[in-house]
Amino acid sequence: MRGDERIQDGMFSYVSLEQRVPQDHPLRAVRKLTDAVLGRLSPEFGALYADSGRPSIAPEYILRALLLQVFYSVRSERLLVEQIDYNLLFRWFVGLGMDEAVWNHAVFSKNRDRLLTSEVAQRFFAEVNRQAKRFMSDEHFTVDGTLIQAWASQKSFRSKDGDGDGTNFQGQKRSNQTHQSSTDADARLYKKSYGKESKLSYLGHALVENRNGLIAAAMVTHADGFAERDAALLMLAGKQHRRSRRITVGADKAYDSKDFVDTARELNVTPHVVKNDKGRCSNLDRRTTRRPGYAVSLSRRWLIEKGFGWLKQTGPLRQVKLRGLEKVDWLFVFSCAAHNLIRLPKLMAQPPGRLREQCA
Repeated sequence: MRGDERIQDGMFSYVSLEQRVPQDHPLRAVRKLTDAVLGRLSPEFGALYADSGRPSIAPEYILRALLLQVFYSVRSERLLVEQIDYNLLFRWFVGLGMDEAVWNHAVFSKNRDRLLTSEVAQRFFAEVNRQAKRFMSDEHFTVDGTLIQAWASQKSFRSKDGDGDGTNFQGQKRSNQTHQSSTDADARLYKKSYGKESKLSYLGHALVENRNGLIAAAMVTHADGFAERDAALLMLAGKQHRRSRRITVGADKAYDSKDFVDTARELNVTPHVVKNDKGRCSNLDRRTTRRPGYAVSLSRRWLIEKGFGWLKQTGPLRQVKLRGLEKVDWLFVFSCAAHNLIRLPKLMAQPPGRLREQCA
C-alpha cells in the first residue's frame, strides 16, 4: 500500500542529536578520543586568547570542525560551515546544538588562523599519539618523504631581479636560486623523479612505526635534494632523545648515503636502507643486511606509502590551499593526527593477542 506524503511543518522536535547518531557510528569512538585530547590541551588554548574582549569561536569547535574537513574531504571552509549548518552528524561531532547558529565562514577562517601554528599542531599530534601509545612499536620505524604541490601557479615563479612578467617562460632557464614565486615565497620548484615535470612544491616527511602503520613523527620542509635525509635525522634524533635503546629505521635507496648512515648510527639507530649499488658502492654491508630484521623492515615499507595515500586521496595534501611553510607544516602534522585518530577505533576493537602478532 502506498503511503501518504506529509508536509513536515512541525515546530518542535522531541529527538535529540545524541539519538540521531547511531550507537555504532564510527565517529562516536573518534569523538571520544578527540574530547580526551582536547581536554588535555585546554590550558594551552587559554594562553592563546586575551582575558577580555569579544568571545571568539571556541578552539575545540574549530579543531573538531577541521577534523571533519579532513575525514570527509571537504574542499573549503565555506562548504564546511555550510555542511555543519544542515548536517546533523557534523553538528553533533562539533558540539553544536540543534538550534545554535553556525558561524560565518569568514569568521571561522579568521579564528582558525589563530591556531595555524606548528606548536599547536605538534601538541595535538603528540596527545593523539599518547592515546595510541599501546598500539605503536617503539623500536622499529620507517621513514620517507612525499611531494606536496603548493597553492601557486607556474606563472607566479618569476625572476628575483624583476625581469619578465612570468606569462611566457619558454626557453628560459629557471632555478630556485634566481627565481621565486610571487604568491608563495616558501614554495620551491622541484620534480618528483627524472622525466617528470617540475612543480612548485613542499616536502612532507613522516616517521611511521612498523606495527600498525601509525605516524610517529611528521614535519614539512622546503623541497630540495637533501631535505628527506635531513628531516629523517631530525625526527630520529627527537625519537631517541633521552633514550639509550637502539631502534631500526627502514627507508628507500635515496637514503643510502654515507652522511645519513653514519649519522643514524651515531644516534643509536640501525639504518635498514634499500641498497643503492647501481654503478656505485652501497654504504651498507653484510653486517646489517644479513640479519633477519633487515628483510622484515624492508617488507614493512608499504605502511608509510599507505599513510601518504590516505593523506592525499582523503586528506587535503595532494595540493594544499594554504601558503607559507609554517601553515603547510601545520596542515600536514594536523592531517597526520587525523590519520591516527581514524585508525585508533578499529585497533581498540581488536583482541590484544592479535595486535601483538602484528609487531614487525
